[in-house]
Parts: sequence; C-alpha cells; structure tokens
Amino acid sequence: MTSENYPYVNAGLMLSATKGMWQKAICMVCLCWTVLMLPVALQAKDLPDFTDLVEKHGQAVVNISTVQTQQIGVSQFLQEMPNIPEDSPFYEFFRRHIQPFSGPRKYESHSLGSGFIISKDGYILTNAHVVEAANEITVRLTDKREFGAKIIGADQKTDIALLKIDASDLPVVTQGNPEQLKVGEWVVAIGAPFGFENTVTAGIVSAKGRSLAQESYVPFIQTDVAINPGNSGGPLFNMKGEVVGINSQIYSRTGGFMGLSFAIPIDVAMDIANQLKTYGKISRGRIGVMIQEMTSELAESFSLDKSRGALVVSVEKNGPADKAGIRIRDVILKFDGKDIEASSDLPRIVGNTKPGSRVSVEIWRDGAVKKITVSVGEMLADDDGVSQKQSRSEDAAGKLGLVLRELSANQKNQLGVENGVLVEDVYDGVANSSGIRSGDIILGFNNQDVKSINQFNKLLSSAPKGRNIALLIRRGDVATFITIKINE
Repeated sequence: MTSENYPYVNAGLMLSATKGMWQKAICMVCLCWTVLMLPVALQAKDLPDFTDLVEKHGQAVVNISTVQTQQIGVSQFLQEMPNIPEDSPFYEFFRRHIQPFSGPRKYESHSLGSGFIISKDGYILTNAHVVEAANEITVRLTDKREFGAKIIGADQKTDIALLKIDASDLPVVTQGNPEQLKVGEWVVAIGAPFGFENTVTAGIVSAKGRSLAQESYVPFIQTDVAINPGNSGGPLFNMKGEVVGINSQIYSRTGGFMGLSFAIPIDVAMDIANQLKTYGKISRGRIGVMIQEMTSELAESFSLDKSRGALVVSVEKNGPADKAGIRIRDVILKFDGKDIEASSDLPRIVGNTKPGSRVSVEIWRDGAVKKITVSVGEMLADDDGVSQKQSRSEDAAGKLGLVLRELSANQKNQLGVENGVLVEDVYDGVANSSGIRSGDIILGFNNQDVKSINQFNKLLSSAPKGRNIALLIRRGDVATFITIKINE
C-alpha cells in the first residue's frame, strides 16, 4: 500500500467509527423509548374493557319518563307570583285577566329516570321517587319502542318501585350477588342522565354497607361512578355483567355529581319486588325499642370490649321486646344470629325478619352476655305538685355543674316514668359541655336506675376517677345516653 492511500484508509476508518456511533445512539434511543412506554402499555392492557358488557346487557336498560298533573287555583297562583305585591299594578293586571278563568287550572310537570327489565313479560325495577305521584309513565326501550307502564307497587322506605309493561320476550338482566362485591372492584352504570339515553359510566366500589340519614333499611353500595339526574333507578353492573345494585342517590353540595353515589343492593331490591308482586305490600318486622349508637366512651362505661351493638334507650310497653324481657341499657349484640356491629344494622335486620318469627337475641347486660328469645311483631304502615329544690352546692352533682330537683309522684305520672330526677339548672361544668340541658330527666346511671338525688350523688362519688359514666337522659319524648368523664 502506497503512502498516497493513507488518507483514504483514514477516511474509511473515520466513516466506519461514525456509523457505529450512530447505530449505538439509535439503539439507546429505542431502548429508552421502550422503557418509558412499557408501563403505559402494561397499564393500557390492564384497563377494563366494558364494550362486551354494554352490548350484551345494555338492551335491558330502559328510559322512564313521567307526567305529574297538578291543580292550582287562581288565589294560589297569585300567591306564588314572585315579587308582585298586592298594591302593584301588575298584580291587578294578572287578577283581572285571570279572573274569568277562576276555576282550578291543571299544570303538568315532567321528569326522567331509568330502570331495567327483570322478566321477559315486562316487569321493571326502578326507584320509587322516579314514579312518585306520576299520572302517566312511559317506558322507552333501546330499540325505540315505547310502552305505557303501570305501578305494581312502591316502597318508600327502600325507594324501590315495581312497574309492568304489556310486552313479551324482552331482554332481561342477570342478577348478581352484592355480598361478593369487593371494595375497589370495577362497576358500570347505564342510564339516562339528563335524558341522554343509554349513557355508560364506570368507576369502582368505594365502600359497602353504608348507612345514610333517614335510610334505615338499606345497606348502600357506595361508588364513584358518575351519577346524575336521570340515572336514578338504573342498574349497577359488575364486570361479569350482573346487576349488583340500583343507582339511587348521590351526595352533593351543588346538586351535581361530586364523586359520591349510592346504590341499593339488588338482593334488597328483589326481595321488595317479590313482596310487591305477590302481596301488593311490604311486611316488616318490629320489636318496639328505641336505640342509640354505641360510642367508645359508652362502651367503656358499660364494660364492653369495644364500641359495638345497639344500645337500648327506650322499650315500648307491652311490645315484643318488653314481653321478651329486653330492658333499657341492654346492648343488643346479635339478632337472629347476625352481628350488630353498628346500631344502624338493627333496624334493617329486624325489618327483614318475617313477622311472627321467634328469634334469638344476644344482649350485653350487667357485664355479661345473655340470650333472649323475641317474637317479632309486624310494623304498621305509618311506623316508624311541689317538690324540694336542690340548691347549687358542693355535692357530687354540683361539682358536675348540675342543680337537681326531686320529681313528685304527680310529675312522674304525667311523664310516664317510675324514677328519675329533674335537671333544674346547668351551669359551667362538665355536664354543660357534655350536652345535658335544663329540663332533662336523669333516669339512669350506668346500669342502675336513678331514684333520688342522694342516690345519684352516692353513685357519682363512688365512680372511678378518669373513667366515663353513662347517664340515661330523657328529653321530651326521646331518651338517650350521654357520657361524662369523671375528672380528679
């Protein structure tokens, strides 16, 4: 090789080296891109696909529209005219023009909701509030067919209504088991929010067995599925395409969806539907007690291991519980073999018990577990002298901030109580901060009835310092326990 060839050899070596560097750079870029995109690809692979579920089971979801007709007279109409005083000329104008038509006028209001078909011959489940006071109900299927529907029955306590349309060979949903639902599991809602038919939304189960205010008979399924007006009555599906609940209500401060929605478990709904279809009414059990939630402070005062059960604060005279021997201050731990973890569990379990049944009730009384047999009753349709003044002093009650008065025999008779002392005044002290008010009647101290002021003071003086005591207080017609911590 001559010296003249060296420049070409060197140039070739440089080109080869440059090409190798570019190949390595491209490989590094590809490797980095793969590493960065791998989690995204895996995530996309793990996301659920709802398409088959919607195609197979969405046809059984219906849109429900209702018409409510109301009558309103002229006088009522004039009263409801906004910001038009009687001395206004506009008020006179409306009065003169409406006067010839002074008879009552009919006004129609419309509402929308959802539902789903549970039998091929046209039985449909929805919420009771969707069809409440409806004069006309129209059910629209996914194939655009429309049917007039009649209400077979409705239950306001669970917000369930059963409808019937005159049709056959209809698509139906498959019932699932809400007990097998797991928190965090994917669920799907199909309905007609704001009238947009067959709208699909998805989310997860946020909690199970939720108790809501004024809703004593439903252990709600809480989800974060988007639910809006018009979704009410629609089905909640699990990933198997089974209906596990009926979307019923949302928690909102604005009126719109805020991530908290609640569904009625399908087993509760189907039990109501079957009773409505078979008997035309709902039969619920009752035992005749008023209960209170057990707090950790109350549990301590009753020597209970933890805050569980339902604390009995009132027993209906001659009611099922009274006849069975259940007393005030009993803590109901089990009913018919079912644990009562929270007081809200008891109304639902008792309500679901067939009237006339004899069931075992496990209670906590005087620091021990006892078993009592109760014959369950049936819930009705609309259920649910001068005395010596104790002046302010340094006695035990006075140290709590209480001024007590003995109850006369006449007062006890009028109040319907056999014992107790009257709280005449409450001044600054632990009693005031605990919620005791003037006019309250102190009926009990932990597990004992309060029969006099002297007895109350003795019980209070002997109570262990630093521990909670439970006072049974009657205020008006309501009895409740209030806890007070005895300080040094």
